[in-house]
Amino acid sequence: MSTNTKPGAPGGELSNQQQLEQYGYKQELKRSVSTVDLLIYGLIFMVPIAPWAIFGTVYNASSGMVPLVYLVGLVAMIFTALAYAQMAKSIPLAGSVFSYVGRGIHPIAGFFAGWAILLDYLLVPTLLYVFAAESMIGIFPGSARWMWALIFVAINTAVNLLGISSIKLMNRVFLAIEVVFIAVFVIIAVIALNNGTIPGAEFTSDPIWDSSKVTAPLIASALSIAVLSFLGFDGISTLSEESTGKRGGAGKAMIIALFIVAFCFILQTWLASALAAGRDSFPEGEAGNAFFDLVRAASNSGWATAFFVVNVLAVGIANAMAAQAATSRLLFSMSRDKQLPAFLSKINARQVPQAAILVVSALSAVLVLFFVGQIDLIASLVNFGALFGFMLLHVSVVVHYVVRKKSRNWLLHLVVPVIGFLVIGYVLVNAAPEAKIGGLVWLLLGAGVFLYYRSRGGAAPSLGQGADESTVTTASTADGERRDA
Repeated sequence: MSTNTKPGAPGGELSNQQQLEQYGYKQELKRSVSTVDLLIYGLIFMVPIAPWAIFGTVYNASSGMVPLVYLVGLVAMIFTALAYAQMAKSIPLAGSVFSYVGRGIHPIAGFFAGWAILLDYLLVPTLLYVFAAESMIGIFPGSARWMWALIFVAINTAVNLLGISSIKLMNRVFLAIEVVFIAVFVIIAVIALNNGTIPGAEFTSDPIWDSSKVTAPLIASALSIAVLSFLGFDGISTLSEESTGKRGGAGKAMIIALFIVAFCFILQTWLASALAAGRDSFPEGEAGNAFFDLVRAASNSGWATAFFVVNVLAVGIANAMAAQAATSRLLFSMSRDKQLPAFLSKINARQVPQAAILVVSALSAVLVLFFVGQIDLIASLVNFGALFGFMLLHVSVVVHYVVRKKSRNWLLHLVVPVIGFLVIGYVLVNAAPEAKIGGLVWLLLGAGVFLYYRSRGGAAPSLGQGADESTVTTASTADGERRDA
């Protein structure tokens, strides 16, 4: 554990608690999450086996170049990850873009960034529960979708209420399972390709780059698919106040997690595309199970079933559990700043935001019943919330560092956020019409919520002292600054 978790840390570096106190807050959440645990959490949130469920759909949309889609996504999202990393170093709070934009630009902008990303975080668990419930029908025909959805909600609620230690344990277990199955798939694919198990299947670089198929419209389409496939790394920032690592640990974890997941995506989809034996596309009715059908063709039905079950559990439990934790921390942070009901910032004996966790669970249970069978609609709304929040994040980097702190690091504090803003803006402009309409309605609803809490005297959180990551001070000086604040 880093020595900077103790007040008056050796070398004069501010402790995690002192950093938090600079913003007028006290340590309420339990600091027990190492940088490695943050990394694991980010991997679980992004789901290293995510391509399994959408492989056929992406294959059809990309002319068989699925690995290229994820490579484009990595290049596009690294700008947003770097922006998150810069703000996480300077503002080590749990509210993600709510805290970063609120203190980087203005509290009003922060509210709308938080409100937008809240649409993402509130609906992500619902999306995952609906998907998992639909998948369980394939395993247990005739069973009720709502029953499976509520079972997943109950499991994840219990784990979250038990505390961050339980979440860390579950994350490690599920990540180990996913890594094992990735390794199993690699072995199955390599053996099948070497032995000619599937006629016409062979090792080839065409899925990564086929110059005869690559066009500007295809790359543009790939960009939209890929950016949305990497959503989740930003959830690491919501655990900032539970991190035991040094300032900036959350940002490093985001970037490392993004590269690890991209490697897993590209490796798996390259092998799966090779097993597809150069086909032009998968029939519409078979695209959803394309990956599992390839596993069956390359090995046997037993392995295909095992992969399907692992995919359902990874989404319905591990991924949804991480999303619920992130959402509850965002609600906690916005409530603490009096921009949402005060009870959402209440902490229980296990040092987790119990009320926020229960509210997320209740909303998920209700929304699951409402959105059953409407996966595309939920996904489009999730995408709008994330993308709008990301755009404001990029603006906050420029304002916070270049305008306020007079930074001359033009690459990280100007070039990177500008490119990131343009990339995310392009994807948002080309989003589905229902996503933009639903998103604008959500923002209008947010304006009403903001005005209500502003009228009750709860709008603007203090910008705080916000010491830059390069600030080094003695413990006594830090104490004096806190008293002056």
